[in-house]
Amino acid sequence: MNRHELRSVFFVFTMCLVFGSVAFSAHAKPKPFANQIEAFEKKDRESFPPTGGIVAIGSSSMRGWNSKIQDDLAPLTIIPRGFGGSSMYTANMYMDRIVLPYKPRAILLYEGDNDMASKNVTPELFMERFQTFKQRVFEQNPQCRIYVISIKPSIKRWGIWEKMKKANSLMAADCAADERLTYLDVSKVMLNDAGEPREEIFKSDKLHMTRDGYLAWRDLIKPVLMEKELQFEKTEASAE
Repeated sequence: MNRHELRSVFFVFTMCLVFGSVAFSAHAKPKPFANQIEAFEKKDRESFPPTGGIVAIGSSSMRGWNSKIQDDLAPLTIIPRGFGGSSMYTANMYMDRIVLPYKPRAILLYEGDNDMASKNVTPELFMERFQTFKQRVFEQNPQCRIYVISIKPSIKRWGIWEKMKKANSLMAADCAADERLTYLDVSKVMLNDAGEPREEIFKSDKLHMTRDGYLAWRDLIKPVLMEKELQFEKTEASAE
């Protein structure tokens, strides 16, 4: 092998190392929200939640309820799994780790806030991802009930409320066509008489809710869950 051939081989070898390193780095890049998901899994290793409970999953509005939701919705067995910044896409990404392992009889879902805030996500694409979520849930348990919280109005994102309303209308129609799905319209308790977001239920960031906001959610959601889920509480919720 002459000097020219050796240089060619060395060049190819070097390029393989470079591109291989780039590919490895891309592959090794942590998934979004990995720390929050790993924290849930650590809790599961310490004390696994009861199977047959109700998983509450969603973005930061659900995460903000994590510490109080079990008390607010007692005596129902609630497994809080809200993680901040999530979307329907990431709910699908992590459902094998923080939804399906608990074999839930029901799911309380809040997604769409961050989806609609993205210019790249249309209401139709959001619904495609919602369909994927449903299908994967029903593959495990065809009788699982999903309670879908509407995308909430907020002061910060009032400029995209029309986009949110379109996604909400698509979800509402989908829920109406399947008795396993229940649509929960939280705008009823979050808008004032003028049809605008109630300022007193939002924190200073004008996006996340105060305790009063969660109490409004509780008062809307709990009666529905109690009516439909209390009957299953003793028979389906059991320690793992």
